[in-house]
Amino acid sequence: MQCSWKAVLLLALASIAIQYTAIRTFTAKSFHSCPNPNPVNCSLSQDTDAADRLCDESPTFSYNLSRKTHVLILATTRSGSSFVGQLFNQHFDVFYLFEPLYHVQYTLIPKLTQSKSTTDRRVMLGASRDLLRSLYDCDLYFLENYIKPQPVNHTTDRLFRRGASKALCSPPVCESLGAVDLHLEEGDCVKKCGTLNLTLATESCREHGHVAIKTVRVPEVSDLRALVEDPRLNLKVIQLVRDPRGILASRSETFRDTYRLWRIWDGTGRKPYNLDVTQLTTVCEDFWNSVSTGLNRPPWLKGKYMLVRYEDLARNPMKKTEEIYDFLGIPMDSNVERWIQNNTRGDRSSSKHKYGTVRNSAATAEKWRFRLSYEIVAFTQHACQQVLAQLGYKTAGSEEELKNLSISLVEERDFLPFS
Repeated sequence: MQCSWKAVLLLALASIAIQYTAIRTFTAKSFHSCPNPNPVNCSLSQDTDAADRLCDESPTFSYNLSRKTHVLILATTRSGSSFVGQLFNQHFDVFYLFEPLYHVQYTLIPKLTQSKSTTDRRVMLGASRDLLRSLYDCDLYFLENYIKPQPVNHTTDRLFRRGASKALCSPPVCESLGAVDLHLEEGDCVKKCGTLNLTLATESCREHGHVAIKTVRVPEVSDLRALVEDPRLNLKVIQLVRDPRGILASRSETFRDTYRLWRIWDGTGRKPYNLDVTQLTTVCEDFWNSVSTGLNRPPWLKGKYMLVRYEDLARNPMKKTEEIYDFLGIPMDSNVERWIQNNTRGDRSSSKHKYGTVRNSAATAEKWRFRLSYEIVAFTQHACQQVLAQLGYKTAGSEEELKNLSISLVEERDFLPFS
């Protein structure tokens, strides 16, 4: 039986229609997993494989058809991450969130053993990845699973450091602000805006062209591989590092109780027998592992990873910020430029808050040299010698060399983005 040309044409058109529908269905498809995204389900009572499946799989998302740029600032505590976060927070088209993974840690840590086991870490990271996926998709409702007490009618006053996010302290999220309130201090935001409406926050997120998140609660870039390779995201990682000697000095000053023994050693010259050296060595190990992954340039990180030293940013903030935005492919904003000019030339009294960002950035980067005794510096240099060399930080061979600011302890290096 022969087919007429009309029949052949109709069959071809039908085939095209079927293929088009299939493609549309796939690209617009929502991905359903982790059916009950409640942190209770990520407990250690489950077997490891089940916990992996539950926590590593994602909630409901669509493909990133709009090609928003999703930025993750990967850092550690007291490495300058709040400062770097502001470089995105000030951009008019970036929706910025400050440490949302705090809520994951706060919820899950009491349920986990205090040992640093692989299982504990896997559960924490699995839940963190799920939350990051949701937040990059502007699904802020997912965060409600980790806020205690749980929000009522999608409103809460318990979001950690809400005032550090400009988008959450501006209309339409905060409708009570007037023209004089455009540059609120963090504490004033909470007072004037009242409770946070997560529905309005979600809408605001969707209206922005890009989403940036800062976290100190993911140890290594390899922990983010599932997100980097996720086709629903356009994730780019800015790994911020700082001289471990500077991190230790800053933590000892900021977290005085936690680092009390380090302070005793610094003040008396005698090293306490029960000093917790992991407060230092963990930082160096995480830096070494993470930076090694990034500098080895695996295919899955191509075009997705940039290493930034805090010292380089502090010495030349405008130039380095321009390089960061160029890597991200986001146009630089005049608001960011203005913020840099106003916040990197402060005097000694400018940074009163321990998480403040107004300071003389170049002087701050070197301040640790006068805060730590040479004995502690020498101990740190020995414990972290691999990562110091890897990142281009020079060692001080004497007390005189440590205090002499005419001798730079930072090598000139250009860590080019992996493109």
